[in-house]
Amino acid sequence: MQINRSQGGVPKLPIAEIFVSARGVDGDDWAHPKFHGGPQQALLLIALEVIELLKSEGHHVFPGALGENFTVQGLDHRLWRSGQRFRAGAVLLELTKLRQPCNALNPYGKGIQARLYDERCKNGDPESPVWARGGFYASVIEPGTVRSGDIISLED
Repeated sequence: MQINRSQGGVPKLPIAEIFVSARGVDGDDWAHPKFHGGPQQALLLIALEVIELLKSEGHHVFPGALGENFTVQGLDHRLWRSGQRFRAGAVLLELTKLRQPCNALNPYGKGIQARLYDERCKNGDPESPVWARGGFYASVIEPGTVRSGDIISLED
């Protein structure tokens, strides 16, 4: 649905088209590289449906606000698992691990982290009611260009 980048921190802002390398979205950076980035966390995906749920609960979020590179729509985040591969435009990506939201999200409303991640997520339990709401990190298997609105689909 939307591609986002920033020069560090949140929110990430929308861009229409971008090259994605093993490092991630061209021109994207991280405010805290000790915790973010690297080949196993090159991209962050979050479902638009999660953003809409948070908005309905009174959180002041929008696509890019949670620091995601790809705001995706129509993919059930509750079914995301490490090792799944998705094609987005020319890019092949592989989900690596759940994202644990940090205090950088505090401006979007008190308690937002608990709405995105819980102890069951921490323990790797996909039956958690908040599984993958905070997003999923991905590595880039095949670099390429992605355009806003490109189809993203499960490869395997």
